[in-house]
Amino acid sequence: QVQLVESGGGLVQAGDSLRLSCAASGRTVSSYAMGWFRQAPGKEREFVAAMRWSGSRTFYAESVKGRFTISRDNAKNTVYLQMNSLKFEDTAVYYCAAGGEGGRFYYTDHFKSSSYDYWGQGTQVTVSS
Repeated sequence: QVQLVESGGGLVQAGDSLRLSCAASGRTVSSYAMGWFRQAPGKEREFVAAMRWSGSRTFYAESVKGRFTISRDNAKNTVYLQMNSLKFEDTAVYYCAAGGEGGRFYYTDHFKSSSYDYWGQGTQVTVSS
């Protein structure tokens, strides 16, 4: 059992940066594969970024690769999503998720929302032009 709370969203202009935080409690984030997903109005939830439980590998959607970075601070039990060069199309509610604790989590599982067991409440990111 792990609880996740996202924060850091807000209203920014295109080209600006934001850092989203996902604070975990109950279990350590290093026990899970961690993912970031987003959902824009009228769109289905889509994969943004993920990290293996070991932190040894990270994965990104092509639309954010080179602009976004997923990272974690084990001491603070927090996962971050650094978002640079934000675009209007990045506007969405962003969710962090945890999965795979005590079980198997394969490569393709990182990209699927259905693979994750725990979700935060989401934080709104709005990018204006």
